[in-house]
Amino acid sequence: MTVSPILTSPFYTLQHEGVATLLRLRSEDGTNRLTRACVLALTFAIEQLAAEARPLVIAGNPKFFSAGAELAEIAALNAPSAYEFARMGQHLMRLVADFPAPVWAAISGYCMGGGLDLALACHRRIASTHAVFGHRGAALGLITGWGGTQRLPRLVGKGVALEMFAAAEKIGAQRALAIGLIDAVVDDPVAEASSAINERGCFSPKR
Repeated sequence: MTVSPILTSPFYTLQHEGVATLLRLRSEDGTNRLTRACVLALTFAIEQLAAEARPLVIAGNPKFFSAGAELAEIAALNAPSAYEFARMGQHLMRLVADFPAPVWAAISGYCMGGGLDLALACHRRIASTHAVFGHRGAALGLITGWGGTQRLPRLVGKGVALEMFAAAEKIGAQRALAIGLIDAVVDDPVAEASSAINERGCFSPKR
């Protein structure tokens, strides 16, 4: 499949893969943390991509989809800045959820905290066999403010969602599939998502 690069930023790369656009998260340390600067950059990118209305695949690298928000930034927040940070993240997640074309999360490695919120905002989620999911905030005295408390129960049920939030445990791909968190476990999530989009075209997104 011909892949043509269209844009590179410090926080992501964009490529065309057939009819789909691949947005691959990136960072210097490889963990793809959703820092304030990263959230702003992704917000701008999603707004621009929405105008094209091409199907979108969001991915990370083999070890990390995203480790979530930057804890050092969170620790430095006061009440007003924490509220603003929450609204910023919620805006990004709504842009993804309301995207005018199908959005697939192609997940390899760790998908944690705010990274899981991003995956939850996507219309479909497929993962590699070694993917790991979790909302670990409770272990740090935190809870997500980016919409995960609403989207996770809708997917997996209130009981399972409360267990994931309160126990702050990590779960593997097969468990995530069993509870309905993801739609499929595959060897190559990016290739599978791109192939499915190119074969099927658009569909009514699963919310």
